[in-house]
Amino acid sequence: MNKTYNNVIDSLKAIGEKHLMIKKVESGDIWQMDLEKNTHYPLMFINPTDVSASTNTLTMNFRIFIADLVMANEDNEQEILSDTLQIAIDVITLIKEEQYDGLYTDEDFTIEPFTEEYDNALAGWTFTLPVTVENDFQTCNIPTV
Repeated sequence: MNKTYNNVIDSLKAIGEKHLMIKKVESGDIWQMDLEKNTHYPLMFINPTDVSASTNTLTMNFRIFIADLVMANEDNEQEILSDTLQIAIDVITLIKEEQYDGLYTDEDFTIEPFTEEYDNALAGWTFTLPVTVENDFQTCNIPTV
């Protein structure tokens, strides 16, 4: 069965919402991340980047951010980097193990740290997540006259 962009976003959000350490899940353009108003951390943010179409599949690429708020004296930065790295690994593992209907990835991942980013002095990890879904490109499903 074909998966739509909405299906994939809903599945990725479900992963974040079911993870006991993640307090908030958002998606959209990076400038839409609710940094000033968000008081619920750690945050998982799903940023779509591009889609590649092949014969029977679509690969939707997302930039995933796992972030938490660093205290003013930065005493908790190492702990945040440790916790958010584990969350990032958990998200990758769930997709790689095909625990979410029809989503899979077989990529290797580079998970990059960030510190003191954005307006709220956030720290955490970011990675590109390619999600491959079936698409049979049936012409009979196209709404044409």
